[in-house]
Amino acid sequence: MTEPPQPPNQPSAPSGYGHLPGPPQPGYGMPPQGPNPYAQAPTQPMGQVGYGFPPPGSAPGAPHGQGTPPKRKTAAIVAAAVAGALVLGAGAWFAFGSGGPDGPARPAAQGSAPADGKPTGSPDKGDGSGNGAKDSEDLNAGRKQGEDKVLWLKTAKIDGPGMGVDSEGQWVVGDTVVKSAWKSLTAYAAADGKQQWTLSFPAPICSVTRQTTADAKTVVMYKDGESDSATCNQMRLVDLKAGKEGWSKEVPKEGLFDIMTSPSLGIAGDTVAVSRSGTASAFRIGTGEKLFGSANAEGCKPDAYVAHQSRMISVNTCYDEDLSAEVSDADPVTGKRTWTYRLPAKYKVTAVYSLDPIVLDVGNEEKKERSIVVLGPDGKQRATVSGEGTFATECTNGLFRSVQVCESTVVDGGTLYMPTAPESGKANEIVAFDLATGKAKWRTPAGEGRTLVPLKAENGQLIAYRKAAAGQGGEVVAFPAAGGEPTALLRNPSGAAAPIESSFYDPKIDYVGGHLYISASRLLAKGTDEKLLMVFGK
Repeated sequence: MTEPPQPPNQPSAPSGYGHLPGPPQPGYGMPPQGPNPYAQAPTQPMGQVGYGFPPPGSAPGAPHGQGTPPKRKTAAIVAAAVAGALVLGAGAWFAFGSGGPDGPARPAAQGSAPADGKPTGSPDKGDGSGNGAKDSEDLNAGRKQGEDKVLWLKTAKIDGPGMGVDSEGQWVVGDTVVKSAWKSLTAYAAADGKQQWTLSFPAPICSVTRQTTADAKTVVMYKDGESDSATCNQMRLVDLKAGKEGWSKEVPKEGLFDIMTSPSLGIAGDTVAVSRSGTASAFRIGTGEKLFGSANAEGCKPDAYVAHQSRMISVNTCYDEDLSAEVSDADPVTGKRTWTYRLPAKYKVTAVYSLDPIVLDVGNEEKKERSIVVLGPDGKQRATVSGEGTFATECTNGLFRSVQVCESTVVDGGTLYMPTAPESGKANEIVAFDLATGKAKWRTPAGEGRTLVPLKAENGQLIAYRKAAAGQGGEVVAFPAAGGEPTALLRNPSGAAAPIESSFYDPKIDYVGGHLYISASRLLAKGTDEKLLMVFGK
């Protein structure tokens, strides 16, 4: 097997870097030896940004290392025989998102409240503000001893377009939770669900980020009209604490081929990055002024700026014969680079798990191979991650979404926590990897027929959500960083509430201040009540 060319100006990797030199051994997440899985056609079309053809034209290359250098995948992961790389078989390569290139029409949040759950509170006017509510006494019917309770459930009644509407946004700010639905943002009191404020947008909200600034501001994108041909190119600053709007502006194009398809947002300090279809721009959150972008970047063209907390990296494409890929740091104010990591030939960045440290999922779609690499603060490869299992990550939704920091993986204190992919009727696991060595530290099963999802790390613990099952409520649990038995922080009720909790498809989940927030990410919008936001507590 021919070795891929080595990345320039980097230490030589052992022979076979990034691909499997022989058949995988049984027991490493692959079936017993049989027909070569790498010779099979992919089970689904590849939908990850970076594997499609780039727009015509090219950015000039630059010498490497000079500061100016050129809804979800499920993958069978096996330990490579060399370099500790994680490798993916052809039959198991899935696109990010919820299925095919754009994902199939996702099951939207259905109105699945029990028959005796009567709507209360203000009547819903069909504007997506989510004023409908379900009686908490009805929802807690059948609650067992030791179980906590449903605090409240909001429903939405929207008569929208035939394909349904997005409701991706959810932010917990102080003692309120803010939820997006179609053309509005609405804040509710965490304790009782009383509406605090609502902001309406002139057209559908089309992109949000779960990130905020230190003072609870975020940027929301909405379309420039309501027609089918409307473009997602309008930005607006929102103060989530005060419930007030700030500046609004249109994202200027970075060139002829900037088509503004499915933009992704990220925040680093006072900078918001807008990445879309191989093009990216950055703006000052305080004023809305443009700071930098793909059009004026030196070296290889930035496809996306990935931002989180105070850090930002640039994912770049070099318009050489191989369309080589690079990752570089990016100053959130100037966009300047101080280091660059060149990926092996034909490899692209498929996911970003962390920026501190930098943990990248990289893949070769042509050979159906995949590795997880850890970079040091100087951009040099420090480790590769290897382990047994089939892993699931939720990073982007749809064909054109740019890579951003994944929501379903957690990195803290030098440890990467990843969930294995759930199988029908079987429990999944959370696996903790040591990022210094790339080796698995511990793994824990969810329990029979259950699924565990990492949420966040705090106080030296991993906080995870054990999903509800039919007749059994979900749980919030805390695992010690060193591994061991979890502690239950919240036990959601069985009985009337469990079928509702378990029926949220691809929900947005937060655990803050002892409250668990679960909300719909998409609504059918057929003019009937649909569950929007469910909150649990003591």
